[in-house]
Amino acid sequence: MLSIDGEPVTASQTDSVAAALLASGRVSCRTTAVSGAARAPYCMMGVCFDCLVTIDGEGNRQACLVRVREGMRVETQQGKREAGR
Repeated sequence: MLSIDGEPVTASQTDSVAAALLASGRVSCRTTAVSGAARAPYCMMGVCFDCLVTIDGEGNRQACLVRVREGMRVETQQGKREAGR
């Protein structure tokens, strides 16, 4: 089990964080810094950078390239990532 924005989510340890986000019903994982447009996992192979999230306090992680692990804390990103967020 991991948490996404503080909510518990069950996922397989073979899933990527992006797959867990999509399976949990989330339609976006970040918003853009300039226009605030919603972005969601797109390519699922690390090329497009649309799936950026904060994982265990480290921002701008590509959710499609990180495997789920027990106790992981994932936060969606709103606009530009701020220091300490």
